[in-house]
Amino acid sequence: MNCRVVTAARGWIGTPYVHQASCKGAGSDCLGLIRGIWRELHGGEPEVPPAYTMDWAEPQGAEALWQAARRHLVEKPRQDAAPGDVILFRMRSGSVAKHLGVQSAVASETRRAAAAPAFIHAYAGHGVVESPLSPPWQRRIVARFSFP
Repeated sequence: MNCRVVTAARGWIGTPYVHQASCKGAGSDCLGLIRGIWRELHGGEPEVPPAYTMDWAEPQGAEALWQAARRHLVEKPRQDAAPGDVILFRMRSGSVAKHLGVQSAVASETRRAAAAPAFIHAYAGHGVVESPLSPPWQRRIVARFSFP
């Protein structure tokens, strides 16, 4: 399943960032990327998200995205990184977690392979991209999930 998730996520690279969208090649936000991968792997979506603003759930302090992920994905320990994991980020200290990505590579412990951790995400101003999972990004991870 993990390879299928990464392959599906990479198929979205280059899709422009469009808030609340989930259409490969046309537009997606970070939640839309995960929804699109779900559709590719499982068919229909498990639930339709409500309309949301860029400050989604912040005024109420509700962890709406985290709760939704727990309803449909399998939560796992944050330190157990594997390709294909859905990772949830808290972008600012004290704010709600509201950014998602798919781990595409983990750090290699062998000298032959120089793989560094990376993830695929839809990022405002950049679209769907594969980025290094650098220490600043790693510090923002609050939860890790796998697809069922």
